[in-house]
Amino acid sequence: MQIPKGKKIYFASDNHLGAPTQELSRPREKKFVAWLDEVKQDAAAIFLIGDLFDFWFEYKTVVPKGFTRTLGKLAEISDSGIPIYYFVGNHDLWMNGYFEEELNIPVYHKPKEFTFNNKTFLIGHGDGLGPGDKGYKRMKKVFTNPFSKWLFRWLHPDLGVKLAQYMSVKNKLISGDEDAKFLGEENEWLVQYCKKKQEEKHRDYYVFGHRHLPLNIDLNDKSKYINLGDWISYYTYGVFDGETMELKEY
Repeated sequence: MQIPKGKKIYFASDNHLGAPTQELSRPREKKFVAWLDEVKQDAAAIFLIGDLFDFWFEYKTVVPKGFTRTLGKLAEISDSGIPIYYFVGNHDLWMNGYFEEELNIPVYHKPKEFTFNNKTFLIGHGDGLGPGDKGYKRMKKVFTNPFSKWLFRWLHPDLGVKLAQYMSVKNKLISGDEDAKFLGEENEWLVQYCKKKQEEKHRDYYVFGHRHLPLNIDLNDKSKYINLGDWISYYTYGVFDGETMELKEY
């Protein structure tokens, strides 16, 4: 993809809308919608890199209540012709067609490579990648098992959503709260993952979320690992102007 002159590509992740409650997260949601309203002015594309919601599950005829401002703004931007790309995170991994059908937003469940202005990007949420994180990896296998999803779908939505929201906030393996500090490059498993991927193939940028930390780390003199931070403590986002990418605070 060649970015038109004067246009930019924007990246954001880890809003966790709905946490710890709908009411308390609404100011954060309004701030995010204001950001979307601003960046649409010069956006060539917008990437949402997971955990936009603190919980999301699609029943056959039901989606979680709330998030009207966000979904409406995404629909407006998508309808205007600006492409939006969504990568599921560990809190919203149970997406199953709603974004594609209702908002015309493609949804990805694994990291994917993109090329913009001859710069290559590997983009994904980041959960369960690299060494370590074994407790979550085991839990993710349970969550993504078709039988587990089938069982959960049989719960009444009022009960299922309430249970999932409680687990999302309280379970550290899911929330990731205990990992929200920089561990040093040698202990950052996403840095190790990116370095291993770089050995297989050169990419200019590795863009991930999940860690809730704004990070911009040189993997070598030509490649960078960028973690987008979050919209809870940092309100940071990534922007690529066609030549370089940087992190900014809103």
